[in-house]
Amino acid sequence: MKPLLALSLLAIALPALAQDLAALTADTKKTVLPVVPKVVAAMQEAVADKGVAGAIPVCKELAPELIKAKRQETGWDIRRVSLKTRNAERGTPDLWEVRQLADFNIRAANGEKPDTLEKSEIVQIDGKPVLRYMKALPVGDVCLKCHGAEASLDPALKAKLAASYPHDQATGYNKGEIRGALTVKRAL
Repeated sequence: MKPLLALSLLAIALPALAQDLAALTADTKKTVLPVVPKVVAAMQEAVADKGVAGAIPVCKELAPELIKAKRQETGWDIRRVSLKTRNAERGTPDLWEVRQLADFNIRAANGEKPDTLEKSEIVQIDGKPVLRYMKALPVGDVCLKCHGAEASLDPALKAKLAASYPHDQATGYNKGEIRGALTVKRAL
């Protein structure tokens, strides 16, 4: 009888959890995702004004500053992560993020549009509920200038990237591939 009661309670709770997840996801997206076009616009402007090598500080310094400001505003853990990191100190994914990035790659390979890929889930961390949200960041035209095929990168740019990122793994991408993701951990 007790298992039946537990199943009944779960059946009642699931729709509420789904609604909560949908509302939390929508709020998280509305709050965090405006950072992405700001970074892209800043990168495009820097490339136009200073050239590709001169734009490296936008990804290295400005993007993290925009994300840091959003973290301070919200109190949420917000980062950019990738399976092929450029800055391992900031961009190395945890196990949950690795799984989502791998799933994004599979979904993209099966025809889903990379710019629509996202995942939202309520998980337990240290016994407390946390919303985990990830949004794929596909490679765009401006990204290819530093993240494209290594053979296509200018030698001076390669040298500047090597100086800025001594353990860089973030080259060899094609337009539309998943470069990484914006990830959020939001305590509930």
